[in-house]
Amino acid sequence: MDVTVRSFGAAKTVTGSCHLLQVGNIRILVDCGMFQGENEDMNYEPFGFDPKSIDYLVVTHAHIDHIGRIPKLVKEGFKGKIIATKPTYHLARIMLLDSANVMAEEYKTNLRKALRRGHPEEVKPPLYDEDDVYEAMTHFRRFPEYHEPFNLTDNITVTYKNAGHILGSAFVEFKIKDGQKEKVVVFSGDLGMRKRIIIKPLEDQFYADYVFTESTYGNRRHKSLEESIQEFKEAIIQSFKDGGNIVIPTFAVERTQEVLYILRQLYDNGELPPCKVFLDSPLGISATKIFLQFPEYFNEETRKMVESGKNPFVFPYVTFTQTVEESKRINAIENGAIILAGSGMCTGGRVKHHLKHNLWRPESSVIFVGYQTKGSLGRKIIDGAKTVRIYGEEIAVKAKIYTINGFSSHADQPTLLDWLGNIEGVKTTFIIHGEEEIQEVFKGLIESELHRKAHIVEKGEKLYII
Repeated sequence: MDVTVRSFGAAKTVTGSCHLLQVGNIRILVDCGMFQGENEDMNYEPFGFDPKSIDYLVVTHAHIDHIGRIPKLVKEGFKGKIIATKPTYHLARIMLLDSANVMAEEYKTNLRKALRRGHPEEVKPPLYDEDDVYEAMTHFRRFPEYHEPFNLTDNITVTYKNAGHILGSAFVEFKIKDGQKEKVVVFSGDLGMRKRIIIKPLEDQFYADYVFTESTYGNRRHKSLEESIQEFKEAIIQSFKDGGNIVIPTFAVERTQEVLYILRQLYDNGELPPCKVFLDSPLGISATKIFLQFPEYFNEETRKMVESGKNPFVFPYVTFTQTVEESKRINAIENGAIILAGSGMCTGGRVKHHLKHNLWRPESSVIFVGYQTKGSLGRKIIDGAKTVRIYGEEIAVKAKIYTINGFSSHADQPTLLDWLGNIEGVKTTFIIHGEEEIQEVFKGLIESELHRKAHIVEKGEKLYII
C-alpha cells in the first residue's frame, strides 16, 4: 500500500499550510490555510488537487494561514469530514467569518478605484463569502480531545496532542497499518514554547517514523518570557513618559489575550500607569469570549485565576470597542492610550487607521509582539522603512518601534530542536512552514546536532512514506 505526502502550501514559505497525505485510496488533507504577505496572490491559484477527492481534512489550529482556504475548498467540491478540537472549531468560525468580511470590504474598495481607472476587470473577487463559511462549518464532524485516538479507517488512527501554540492547537500523529507493519507520521502544525502565558505548554512526541515540522523560527532563540514581559513593561512606561500613544498590532487569537493578561498583571501589581486600554478588534473581543469557555486548556496559574472568579483579560482601564464609531473616537486621543488592534501583521483591519494616526508621531510607539511575514506592512516597519503607504498616503515612520519576540507563540530554534530530539525512530525530518533561508539553517542543525536526515519540502513534491 502506497503512502505519500505532497505539500501544496507552506513549502519554502511560512503561510498557506496545506499537506495531502494519501494512504492507498484515502486522501487526507492536513490544514488548508491562506497565503499571506507577498504570496497572497497564490490563494487564487488551483489547489493542486481535486477538492472533491479529499476524504478528510484534519485541522491543527485556527490561525488563518492554516484554515483560511477551507471555505474555498468546500466551494470547489469538498464533501468530506473536517476534524478539529472544540476550541479550534469555535475559533475557526469567527476567524473565517472575519476573513470573508475583510475580503468583501477590500473588494468593494478596490472595485471603486478600478472603476474610476476604467479597468474593473483587474479586481479579483473574494475567494468566498459568509454563506460559503457557514456551509464549510457544517463539515466539522469530529472534535477529539488531546490523547484520544480515533480511527479514520480500519488502518488509519489519528491522535491529537497539545502543540502549545494557541488555544486548542495540536500536532497530529497518524498511525498507519500496512499488513503487519505500522508507520507513524507526525505533522507538527505550529509548535509553541515550553512556557506559555495562558495555555498549557507544548508536550512531547516520543516516537515517529517521519516528522513534518514547522521551522518559522528555526534560526533564532527567543528571549525568555520574563525578559520579554520586562521589556514590554519598560516600553509602555517609556512611551507614556514621551507623551504619546502605544499601538500594539495583535493577532486576535492568543496574542490579544496574552497582552491583556500581562497588562492585567501590571495593573494588579501597581506597575501600569493610569491609562486607557482599548481592545479595538471585534474579532479579538469574540476570541476572548471563546477563551473563557475553555479554562480546561489553560495552564494552572490562569485556570486558578478563573476559578477564583477573576477575569484574566479585563480590568478597570480596559474598554472593548466593538463599533466603527467607537474605534474612530480613539483617534482623538493624543496620549495615554494603549491600542490593541488587528490585523497582527498590519495587512488590514483597524490597526492601519491607528498606525496612520500615530506612526508619524515621535512621541508615540508601536510594539510588535508577533511574527511579521515578508511583504506585510508590519515587516516593512520593523525592517526600518522610513515611510510606508497606508490607504494611499505616504506616512513617515517616526514613532519608536519595539519588537518583542519572546511572546511568540512559535517555538524558537532550541525548542524545535529539543522537541525533535525527543522523538525516537525518525527516518527523515521533513521541513515545512518557514522561509527558505531559515530552513537551510535549520536543516543543517538537524543534521549536525541530531544526526538525522532532513529534507526541505518543495511545493507539490511527492514524498514516499516507506
